[in-house]
Amino acid sequence: MHPFFKDDGFQFAVEGALGDAYHRASDVGEVLATIARIPNGDARAWVSEWSATGDRLAALAREAEDGGHHRSAAARWLRASSYYARATDSADTTAAFTSIWERHRDAFDRFADLTSGIGETVIERIAVPYEDTTLPGYVFATPGATARRTLVFVNGSDGSVVGAWTRCAADALARGWTVVTVDGPGQNAALVRQGLPFRPDWEAVLTPLLDHVVTRPDVDADRIAVMGLSQGGYWVPRAVAHEHRVAAAVADPGVVDVSAAMTSQLPGFLHKVLDAGDREKFDKEMGWGLKLSPGLRTMLGWRMRPYGVTSYYDFYVAAREYALSAEDLAAIRCPVLITDPDDEQFWPGQSARLADALTCPVTLMPFTTAEGANGHCEPLAPGLRGERILDWLDEHVPA
Repeated sequence: MHPFFKDDGFQFAVEGALGDAYHRASDVGEVLATIARIPNGDARAWVSEWSATGDRLAALAREAEDGGHHRSAAARWLRASSYYARATDSADTTAAFTSIWERHRDAFDRFADLTSGIGETVIERIAVPYEDTTLPGYVFATPGATARRTLVFVNGSDGSVVGAWTRCAADALARGWTVVTVDGPGQNAALVRQGLPFRPDWEAVLTPLLDHVVTRPDVDADRIAVMGLSQGGYWVPRAVAHEHRVAAAVADPGVVDVSAAMTSQLPGFLHKVLDAGDREKFDKEMGWGLKLSPGLRTMLGWRMRPYGVTSYYDFYVAAREYALSAEDLAAIRCPVLITDPDDEQFWPGQSARLADALTCPVTLMPFTTAEGANGHCEPLAPGLRGERILDWLDEHVPA
């Protein structure tokens, strides 16, 4: 595919933005016009131009609302939310990230409210009891639905709330599913508004979520599936190893060891310092190295924040806790679908590794370069991805 940017992060994000057009969370012309204004590797321009496009769509959405054109307004709010989310990718301070993230969330909530008002889909905001607080989330359903198959969507480490729509709800609703998602610890509002960091034992999130949703009249407790995207490809297998009310699970892609995405970038001598447990030396060496790469320093700080740490050493040590043990793998009972895209950037080879380690019924589903479906989470093939995953779910959780 023609590369728009030499910067790998920019290129991957643009592929995701173009793929979002399939579910009307972007418009191709808006994407191309935005990236035409961004020099390669210019993080400030990335933030300002995506924000400007989001602001323009938000203004058009308000104009449509004022004119009573609620379908157009909802569509524009969805695209605005998506563009604001793109802008957060390169925000260089917590304050800048939070400001743009709030605009993204407000735009999505406006999309949800207007969509519900139109009446074809109801998007309900929920609060799920969790320890001594609650986790915010959404239920996507057809109006008047009785107990139906329910698909729980688990987002990735940095996925926006728009992903719940484009990567799960839009397609699943058309097949008669009720869809539920929450911001787990370290994700979206749980991080930004509540300050809750990641945790590796995702059953602590999935179990109270299931306890909550099985009481709903539009949820069939015997037909619940779970889909994990990106780092959710670790969290979902971990959770279903301990929570057995799930009829089927999807990992896109399969992740056995989250830390591999981080440690694979370390030079050999830093591996040795990390393994030796020398926190002071590791942080000092990382600090010196990152002085020469401010973009990488910003990106790493962004990656560290959901883990609730500020030390580079603590970040890498914490990430190593996000690994599936032999006991976890042996405890998974439900059928599992694992996507296996060509050119997986973050966890190459781990989908096959997870499939080989499971003793439950497992399907390893390839997505290829020839299909235009390569890359992490198949960003440019949302149609094919949704068709294959939901066909598999139809076979394992009948309507």
